[in-house]
Amino acid sequence: MRKLLIAGLLASAPAHATAPLHLGADLSFTNEMEDCGAVFREHGQKVDPFALIKAHGANIVRVRLWNDPKWTRYSTYDDALKTIRRAHAAGMQVLLDFHYSDDWADGDHQNAPAAWVGLSADQQARALHDYTRDILDRLAGEHQLPEFVQVGNETNRELLAGEKDAAQTDWKRNAALLNAGLAAVREASRAHGAAIKTMLHIAQPENIIGWFDNATAAGVLDYDIIGISYYSKWSKYNLAGLGKVIDAAHRRYGAEVWVVETAYPFTTDFGDDTGNLLGTDSAIPGYPVSPEGQARYLEDLTRTVVANGGNGVVYWAPDWVSTKCKTRWGTGSSWENAAWFTVKDHEAVRALRWMSVDYTVKK
Repeated sequence: MRKLLIAGLLASAPAHATAPLHLGADLSFTNEMEDCGAVFREHGQKVDPFALIKAHGANIVRVRLWNDPKWTRYSTYDDALKTIRRAHAAGMQVLLDFHYSDDWADGDHQNAPAAWVGLSADQQARALHDYTRDILDRLAGEHQLPEFVQVGNETNRELLAGEKDAAQTDWKRNAALLNAGLAAVREASRAHGAAIKTMLHIAQPENIIGWFDNATAAGVLDYDIIGISYYSKWSKYNLAGLGKVIDAAHRRYGAEVWVVETAYPFTTDFGDDTGNLLGTDSAIPGYPVSPEGQARYLEDLTRTVVANGGNGVVYWAPDWVSTKCKTRWGTGSSWENAAWFTVKDHEAVRALRWMSVDYTVKK
């Protein structure tokens, strides 16, 4: 697989990766939260979340991008550019996450942007390619090219195909779309003399091998990183199971493997009238829903990733705190109990320390 598994040589690949370890967070909500009045604090003092996570060992920030969202002014090009500037200014690298949608794209929804609905498969592939290249060219003009690019977000289902079941994926069409995005990144990388790595991202470890086997058979080969979303609430695998998938994927496809989304609650408290997505039903035995449990989960998760040849862990939405702003789901946040700031006063919690731990594998 993947160039015929490089003539079978990957079967003997080392268990431990040699690429740098990337640790950080998706801070796509920060601009919005600050506009909504949130003040982030550490030891009672106001802090910039970007500078804060950098000080605690982060080296990468993930940034969400929607095509043309009419329902929000965030995660647009201008908002993403602002976030990228903040990340680079703080001394961190950037992973730009193309959703290829005007709204959330995830393991259950891959809705095409309104401007691409009704186009033929070939036209959609061209639109996706040109859009990806245009965004990267614009960022290059601002001297803000990302170091990493995600071609799609949780693409378990067929790109631009709505809620079509994953088992019904048209892999000829899907491969054409994925390869169009990957090619656009490679072209931008060459055009601007920048080394940009590419990532393909799937939700939950139990879906990795089947999806990438299908992708390989369909000719999707030119990527650098496999990104995995891992949330215990929605996965059948414990940490050990996750580790086995990381090891298998690293060996089987010859790519880096990151847990590019994860989260864990530190309390069951609420800061608003919007229900929280993660609660006691998300708890893993041995990791209580507490500040200490959240921190220990992240440390042990990262040890699992590294021990199995993985190269990165990115926490999802540690900045999505409770504010008085309204969303489509209610007032405030459905994630404040899984953020890195206390529910009431937005004081930094202990989980931030996980990025400064030494994860060197002892031989």
